Amino acid sequence: MIRIPGGTFHMGCADCGMPDAEPVHLVAVDPFWMDETPVTNKQFAEFVAATGYVTIAERIPDSKDYPGVPVDKLVPGSACFRPPSRPVPLDNPNAWWAYQPGASWKRPEGPGSSVQGKDDHPVVHIAWDDAQAYATWAGKRLPTEAEYEFAARGGQDGKHFAWGDDLKPGGRWPANIWQGQFPSQDAGEDGYRGTSPVKAFPPNGYGLYDVGGNVWQWCSDWYRPDYFARLNAQGIAHNPTGPSDSLDPQEPGIPKRVQKGGSFLCSDQYCARYHVGSRGRGAADSGGTNVGFRCVRSA
Repeated sequence: MIRIPGGTFHMGCADCGMPDAEPVHLVAVDPFWMDETPVTNKQFAEFVAATGYVTIAERIPDSKDYPGVPVDKLVPGSACFRPPSRPVPLDNPNAWWAYQPGASWKRPEGPGSSVQGKDDHPVVHIAWDDAQAYATWAGKRLPTEAEYEFAARGGQDGKHFAWGDDLKPGGRWPANIWQGQFPSQDAGEDGYRGTSPVKAFPPNGYGLYDVGGNVWQWCSDWYRPDYFARLNAQGIAHNPTGPSDSLDPQEPGIPKRVQKGGSFLCSDQYCARYHVGSRGRGAADSGGTNVGFRCVRSA
């Protein structure tokens, strides 16, 4: 783990076209410790071996949660990225996401796939409850959204990205994000299509790896798009822990938690949430091809 010194910073993103990341507001966080990298396949396997834990993606869905769905359709699995064969409109994510029976952290592409040879890649298909279970076992916790963003900035307040203001400094890609026509053609200019090893790219100013790109990372906070406006009205917010409930106007009946950092699927054509002040969200009971996590511990 890396000790994060704490301090006051400007949280959010004023000019990245994401209303839920506005307004930029002052936040103060106390010192804390953060995992140097996202939790890897090897680390998660050690947790599973020690506890026998079964992730949500490996469990049979409860029929009470899916009224009207035939029982034979309620099978374990998770959402997988499936690039279409040609360019498609970007208003329908179902064109590149599909529920894959049998997909889980051990079989990230479904039956027949494995994580063999990828011990140092971030674990994926992790739901919020799975991340919480690991953190508890490890004697840690999930970061608050404020802690994550402060740490990801690496001491560079007000910058666009975890590595500065230039998306491609020195002509090199500094993170595992999408290059090419999204979602049909990943050019792989950064050297990877899909996840990369957690130390494949340089660390930020605090020595943290993959705080932008590679995989989305869960935070402890509930998600609401109006939360930053609430904080801004308070003056300097000290160690904010998120709202008391969740609301995503696009899916008001689904409780969601904050995700930060973006992933290898983030593109300036669709999801530029590798901006360090931007926000993501996900249903707490779901993971996916590009969803992982890391932990923190209070100093």
